[in-house]
Amino acid sequence: MLEDDLLAFVRLLAEKSGKVITDLFGNPELRVDWKSDDSPVTQADRKAEEIMRNLIAKEFPDHGVLGEEFGIVNENAPYIWVLDPIDGTRAYAAGCPLFGTLISLLHKGQPLLGAIHNPVTRQLVLGNGEETTLNGRTIRMRDTSRLQDSTLLVSHLETPGKHQGSKNWTRLTRSVQDLYTWGDCYGYLLLAQGGADIMADPIMNNWDLLPLIPIIRGAGGRITDWQGKDPLIGSSIIAANPNLHIEVISILNS
Repeated sequence: MLEDDLLAFVRLLAEKSGKVITDLFGNPELRVDWKSDDSPVTQADRKAEEIMRNLIAKEFPDHGVLGEEFGIVNENAPYIWVLDPIDGTRAYAAGCPLFGTLISLLHKGQPLLGAIHNPVTRQLVLGNGEETTLNGRTIRMRDTSRLQDSTLLVSHLETPGKHQGSKNWTRLTRSVQDLYTWGDCYGYLLLAQGGADIMADPIMNNWDLLPLIPIIRGAGGRITDWQGKDPLIGSSIIAANPNLHIEVISILNS
């Protein structure tokens, strides 16, 4: 498969799923249900994933698909698509545009490409591990070298301390210049385009994590789990520019 063809198909997935998502965004009739893990889901989540699954089945019938809402099919296929139709469902349901659709394609377990699509702000980030673009324009992470000058993003303020230990997390938050909860995939979009320096997520699912790896690497960043290991074998993420990443990992594991 040619990469240009794959990227064109990812754009199609983003376009078709994005229409459903924007049509229901801010709709007072939007219904929020709660799953067994106490996470929210809306009809937009389900419809968007169904649309992407149907497109994949038509174009690549031998590929597998792993999605947040409907699980995995053809799990032994060499190529597997990973889908999170709305990463940031709480924000979406509240009418806040800080959410996005996550898409990745794996080959034998390795992410070849990743995408973040925010259909409300009309931003599409594509990464292949070597280059990352925003609406077709190459983007890079900024090169902040000192932790005290950096901006740290996190999805939820209390979650890191709960899952990874509060002492070291507090030390990190006191070492940076700014701390914001511009989280979920929107935080990684900001990170990749140079709007922040560090993104911390203490607990992640595969559909949250895998699309981000080629995006951050393609933007010149480093991405690992909280112990500094390969993110593919963990369930957490620390993403930062190389200047800061080593120091962040050192603080979190001291």
